[in-house]
Amino acid sequence: MDPELPVVRLCVAGMQAEAEGRAGAARVLFQQAWDSAADDYEACIAAHYLARHQNSPEETLRWNQECLDRADRVGDERVAGFYPSLHLNMGHACRQLGRTALAHTHFVRAAERVEQAPEGQYGDWNRFAIAAGLRDTAGAHEDSTREDSAGEGGAGAEGVPRSLDEAVDGRVRELVSRWCARGELMALGLALPAYLGYLGTAADRVRLRSALRMVHAARRLPADEQAELGAVIGSAALR
Repeated sequence: MDPELPVVRLCVAGMQAEAEGRAGAARVLFQQAWDSAADDYEACIAAHYLARHQNSPEETLRWNQECLDRADRVGDERVAGFYPSLHLNMGHACRQLGRTALAHTHFVRAAERVEQAPEGQYGDWNRFAIAAGLRDTAGAHEDSTREDSAGEGGAGAEGVPRSLDEAVDGRVRELVSRWCARGELMALGLALPAYLGYLGTAADRVRLRSALRMVHAARRLPADEQAELGAVIGSAALR
């Protein structure tokens, strides 16, 4: 984003107000950004921040939808990196309203575009949040009529990211819990990013398997954990 755009300057000021605990002032600044937006790109930016300061789940969803619609109208490289976060926010907003199946659809769409998010901590945060959303809504099933998806463009079940095998997930969680309990920082540092950001792609499986192999190769764990970790690495779910 161009930091010299008036809309961006207003949103930066609003974020500063947020950080200082001045929520009312932040909302005023974000509203000013929306009112002064000159095109769909600027409106997309302002709507993103206004969505954070609504008083009801319905209004939060409405502003997140507005943000997504404006990004679609822009349709060029300026907004490409926005989409993982836009669909992530739509997923959270839908969950607040109990629309779990539609939330899952948006988490899937976010996962499909996660590589477009900026690299670094922001990109990592998006990946972790998307993975958590997929796990939390994994049991949701879209109705064949897509009743909830009216106006959303629809989404088929094809290409839905796969969660980590339930049995393997439980075993990894148990190992992570043990490492947390005794402060096994090296193991946690290696394994957690790959585990928390697991979106079910082939690259994710390779990333998680490689991280667990590094922990295993270090031979710093008790014998029972070494054996369990070896069994997890060799499981069919991670091949």
